Amino acid sequence: MRCIETDIAAGSGPAAPARRTSLAYLFTIAAPTAWLAACSSPMPPPAPAPVTPRPMAPAPAPRPAANAARSWDEYRVRAAQKLVSANATITYTGSVPEPLLAIPVLSIELNGDGSISKIEVMRYPSQAKDTTQIAIDAVRRAAPFGDVSRLPKPWKYVETFLFDENRKFKPVTLDR
Repeated sequence: MRCIETDIAAGSGPAAPARRTSLAYLFTIAAPTAWLAACSSPMPPPAPAPVTPRPMAPAPAPRPAANAARSWDEYRVRAAQKLVSANATITYTGSVPEPLLAIPVLSIELNGDGSISKIEVMRYPSQAKDTTQIAIDAVRRAAPFGDVSRLPKPWKYVETFLFDENRKFKPVTLDR
């Protein structure tokens, strides 16, 4: 392709007036348009204003849970209900059969959040000694039992397990 400037500079030949018109177009229309296009490029956004840190408000005091137990008796009932629901296949809820197979008694020590800290056996049954381990495992499956931090210390309660001949249990708390 030939350069327009050399043709215009030569200024000769039949195409010379047309080339001059092209050159005039270039200087009258295209050049100002290109200049305006360069000038209309977007401006960078202004720098954000500095943020002045505000002092933080103190955190609100934790409120007790709406359904938190208000006493150890209420807590024991809720824990016994959770024991039964977490161990549905090895529990019964009806009347206590006579005679019972075994009656292990556990002392359950809790952390403030209701998780288990320690389980101690307070009474081993004289027969069906394996029911003690069944009771311990059932307590571990049902934990955590809910926040006890608002209840008086020590965070500990005792549960008695009434086992029938099928090795299914009922917490004595639910039989009262």
